[in-house]
Amino acid sequence: MVQQKGSPSRDRGDDAGRPVGRIMRRPRRLFLGVLLLAVLIVASAVVSHRFGAASTTSYATSPASGQGATPTAVPSGGPGTFVTARATGEKVGQGPNPLRYMVQIEKGIDISAEQTAKEIAGILADPRGWTANGYSAFQLVSSGPYDLKVRIATPGTTDTLCWEGIHEDTEGEYDCEVLGGLVVNLKRWIDGSPTFDGPIHDYRALIINHEMGHFLGHQHQTCPGPGRPAPVMMQQIKGLHGCVANAWPYDRGGHYLSGPPAA
Repeated sequence: MVQQKGSPSRDRGDDAGRPVGRIMRRPRRLFLGVLLLAVLIVASAVVSHRFGAASTTSYATSPASGQGATPTAVPSGGPGTFVTARATGEKVGQGPNPLRYMVQIEKGIDISAEQTAKEIAGILADPRGWTANGYSAFQLVSSGPYDLKVRIATPGTTDTLCWEGIHEDTEGEYDCEVLGGLVVNLKRWIDGSPTFDGPIHDYRALIINHEMGHFLGHQHQTCPGPGRPAPVMMQQIKGLHGCVANAWPYDRGGHYLSGPPAA
């Protein structure tokens, strides 16, 4: 293209012919904008570190179970592989040979393995738990020799593990005890049970105490009478039959809360 004499050349760019001051202010504004963005990012990181970032799925914060509770959508299945909680604890109970247990969470489940392990350790350490018998003891481990695993799995994986382990159909609803550990259905861990009217932590205690009771050799029991605490070895999710929901094998006075053997 032939330029006409006296016409400005466009090869100098769009800023050609503009005052120098206007050219200099753009980089300065850009610098200030970048600096402000950096300050906001740092401030956001500090707040997140101090107060904790919000989880997209609040599995572990369901306030209660029981009738009237709103069920939480949980995945029906998962990969069938697990991550081990990096958490350990002291021996609890008077038995000389504690059962060393690991806690594992199926991959893809949006709950903290470490926090779950601490919750389970607290349940097993409770004075109303199995340590009240005077001879049972437990210890949370994350590596090395262990006696059993406590695994939290999606309903589909729970069904698979329970069927492979003891040929029990858990129907996507129940938990089980198999050779080498406990399998906890994520659906029950998150939503509790319609027959258990209480905090979700208490229902989780019932799950752990019931399945650990099987591991210790206890069999199913039934309601001992109307208005009495349901034995922890009773399948309370299938109905209380006049009993009051209860999550612990012993009461605060150290008395074993039992019932007649189930038929």
